[in-house]
Amino acid sequence: MAEHTVTINGTQYDAQTGLPISPTAPSPAKPRPVTHSHAMHASTQKSQTLNRMAVRAHAPTPKVVHQDIVTRHRANVAKHPNVHRFASDPAFRKAPKTTTADIAATPHPMVQKAHASVAAAKQSVALKSSQLQKQEVVARALANSQKPEKAKRSLKKKFPRVFSAASASLAVLVLGGYLTYLNMPTISIRVAAVQAGIDASYPDYRPDGYRLSGPIAYNDGEVSMRFAATAGPQNFSIIEKKSSWDSSAVLENYVRPKTGNDYVTYTEGGLTIYTYDNKAAWVNGGILYAIDGDAPLSNDQIRRIATSL
Repeated sequence: MAEHTVTINGTQYDAQTGLPISPTAPSPAKPRPVTHSHAMHASTQKSQTLNRMAVRAHAPTPKVVHQDIVTRHRANVAKHPNVHRFASDPAFRKAPKTTTADIAATPHPMVQKAHASVAAAKQSVALKSSQLQKQEVVARALANSQKPEKAKRSLKKKFPRVFSAASASLAVLVLGGYLTYLNMPTISIRVAAVQAGIDASYPDYRPDGYRLSGPIAYNDGEVSMRFAATAGPQNFSIIEKKSSWDSSAVLENYVRPKTGNDYVTYTEGGLTIYTYDNKAAWVNGGILYAIDGDAPLSNDQIRRIATSL
């Protein structure tokens, strides 16, 4: 023990640290004799209960407010000549220096989770904002598409007469175009008649299933128009030619050379009509009319065509 301690003025010090060593712990107290309960209660004892009526109450201990802070300083101990060196106080030992370069900056898992949640929230907000932008663009486009209609209604309210006149003019144009389309053959025959130099006409009656095919052709003193079947290759033509013949001349110069005596004569509306092989010929007002083609026209249809010219 003497090798590790030094005694100075009756006080022992640690030879390594130079700190004083506490005095030797007192020896343990001797054990008390054990008294059994039957020996203790062998005789009657006087009651030792405290009479609280005669006990004076103690005054409460006043609270002590510590205003001054007492700082205890360790006493300076002179170095003994036998102590060669003092060990450093463990309480004042400096912690070893650590360099931040040796420690890798690894974020905590909870921090990583929080960062991921924030990034997901930002992405969700960006997605919602993009959807809202799309909805706004669609709504703006719909609003712009409805603006012309609203503007038109407002203009109509401001200028009702102008719109009424415009509507009436448009209706007249449409009706005129439709009537022109219906009367286009009549107009065409009038133009052809002027170019041919004869008083040609367009038939008011046309057999069902036949329509005008192609333009109306004309030459000097002659106009011809062709009608084709809508459901077949059959067709027939109406030829109008300037002539000085009468009905007898038509029979001798036009009908008999084609069919001989195989013809039928019809008189209707002051006209003498000769029919043969679904064909016909007659004269009226200095114009020779002839129906030619392979269409299976009946004699009644031929007569109605002749009387409608």
